[in-house]
Amino acid sequence: MTDTRGSAPKGHAHAHHDHAPHAEGNQDAHHDHGHGHDGHGHSHGFVDPSISSTDRGLRAVKWSFVGLFLTASIQLVIVLLSNSIALLADTIHNFGDAATAIPLGIAFLFAKRAPTRRFTYGFGRVEDLAGLAVVLTIFASAGVAFYEAVQRLLHPQPVSHLAAIAAASVIGFIGNEAVAVFRIRVGKDIGSAALVADGYHARTDGWTSLAVLVGAVGVYLGYPKADPIIGIVITVAILGIVWQSVKAVFSRMLDGVEPEVLDEVRHAAAHVPRVSALTDVRARWIGHRLHAELSISVPPGLTVEEGHEVAKEVEHQLRHHLEFLSGATVHVDPVQQPGETYHRVVSHSHDGIPAHSH
Repeated sequence: MTDTRGSAPKGHAHAHHDHAPHAEGNQDAHHDHGHGHDGHGHSHGFVDPSISSTDRGLRAVKWSFVGLFLTASIQLVIVLLSNSIALLADTIHNFGDAATAIPLGIAFLFAKRAPTRRFTYGFGRVEDLAGLAVVLTIFASAGVAFYEAVQRLLHPQPVSHLAAIAAASVIGFIGNEAVAVFRIRVGKDIGSAALVADGYHARTDGWTSLAVLVGAVGVYLGYPKADPIIGIVITVAILGIVWQSVKAVFSRMLDGVEPEVLDEVRHAAAHVPRVSALTDVRARWIGHRLHAELSISVPPGLTVEEGHEVAKEVEHQLRHHLEFLSGATVHVDPVQQPGETYHRVVSHSHDGIPAHSH
């Protein structure tokens, strides 16, 4: 989509260039060398674009959900039988990791809907709301587990079925390790650093599950408080992950963006011929897709058509450098008046209206 306003880049005229997003999953449209999202970490409530942009990545997330959900379900049955707080905390953790797939499904369901007159940018923000719901749910569950662990520490209660608890601990380890191997293998195959990172996170969670075994052994050896102590340790670890996730979710909701993304925008646009300067560089995530806005300064002698061609090349280069870009708005200014500062109208009055500016 092209939208040109003003007569030409001469004087005060300017132009906008905005392309519609490439189709989801179209690998040719994304080119082969995106650079804009190299920092990855585990976060409940979000699925990284490098995962969601490929069919194999989506399948990896779906089967990871199945594996972790079955693991946590088996553990839940043993929690109800044994009254183990440590196992309860680990079960909540595994359910939380499985729930990461929920916002992906919701986001993709809404992402298929076309923009409307009210929601002109589409429905990518649903992913932010789903992520917030996930982290709040895990936080509330972890809070309950922490409370129960403290109460059990202050008021000990018998823990039964120690052999079943030990088995559930091993099941948790095996389930997480299987998911880890699967995620790492697929992540390396599709070049997704995020999926590989999630795989190593699952491997770490497997060792967390084995901590439950330590609690069971402690109870068997005559230290009943070992179970709630391990429960508190696991719950604190969950709360630490949830805190990181909360920061990530609210950063997205407040239009926060990784600094390296803006660096890539500047790098890509600055190397386009006839671009003299860049100003007002912005970007935001809308779900798992990125939208960029920037102003470029060009020589004043260019025609509207020539300025538009420069804007097209800037947008083209942005798509080469930012793999998950869904659209870019490029504002063209003459080099003598770069940026939004020169778009303002000085204070004036007319038609009996008090003095005002724009």
